[in-house]
Amino acid sequence: MKKIIFKTFLAALVVISASLNSVAQTSPVAIPVPGLNNPWSNSQLLEPADLAANIKAGGTKTPLILNIGAVEDIKGAQHIGAVSNAETLEKLKKTVAALPKNTEIVIYCGCCPFAKCPNIRPAFNELIKAGFTNVKLLNLPTNLKTNWISKGYPLAKE
Repeated sequence: MKKIIFKTFLAALVVISASLNSVAQTSPVAIPVPGLNNPWSNSQLLEPADLAANIKAGGTKTPLILNIGAVEDIKGAQHIGAVSNAETLEKLKKTVAALPKNTEIVIYCGCCPFAKCPNIRPAFNELIKAGFTNVKLLNLPTNLKTNWISKGYPLAKE
């Protein structure tokens, strides 16, 4: 009887330890801490709850929201597309060219974790290089589905 209980306990322990090492929604490299080796600072990250509240409130204080990835559009976002492509990066430049340099601009991609995203760094760097002083990155460290959609925040299709 003790052998059966011990074997059952051992099997359960193996199953539990295997499930703790799941690879779903993880990155093979550590996700960098915002502000370290990234072009943005912590103060340039905008929390999803804050943007969602701003969108729901409406009014004239809603920033220019630019989707610089290939994911769904947040309500009010202008779809630029994946800026890892040179043509699309040019589209981003043209979109903001005539705007005042103090325009509040929020960019997001949400395709994958920040550490692996091919779009956020080129877009952020380009906007800063162009002289924009009020650029924010929507803090979607995992992806749009996890950090926005699953929380019920507004999408363009709603």
